[in-house]
Amino acid sequence: MRIVAVAAGILRRGAEVLVCRRRASDPHPGKWEFPGGKIEPGESPQDCLKRELAEELGIAGAIGDEIARHRHAYSGGPTVDLWFFDVPSYSGDLSNRVFAEIRWVRPDALAELDLLEADRPVVDLLRADPRNA
Repeated sequence: MRIVAVAAGILRRGAEVLVCRRRASDPHPGKWEFPGGKIEPGESPQDCLKRELAEELGIAGAIGDEIARHRHAYSGGPTVDLWFFDVPSYSGDLSNRVFAEIRWVRPDALAELDLLEADRPVVDLLRADPRNA
């Protein structure tokens, strides 16, 4: 079984979180996800997320607490170990460098988006978070 390690960030703007839509040419085209990416050999999940936020969004993220960790097996694809971290703040001008679209949404609207299966378990945690009320 092939396991891919991934770190993802929950960026906040008031009661909204940032989600990103994959391009048509990407794996799982058109799916929404939280920003992040594959952890490189020798890289911590936090360092991976810092690197990915810089590459994908042009920002320096303040990586906060781990808010979730789980494993997801895609049918006919890899198994993914995911680490989700709070990103309470960042510096730099947020810019979309690699996605079809980025969007700030309230957690209660996440269920309406076609999220990657592996990101869905975090939705309930975000909806229950009092910071998003």
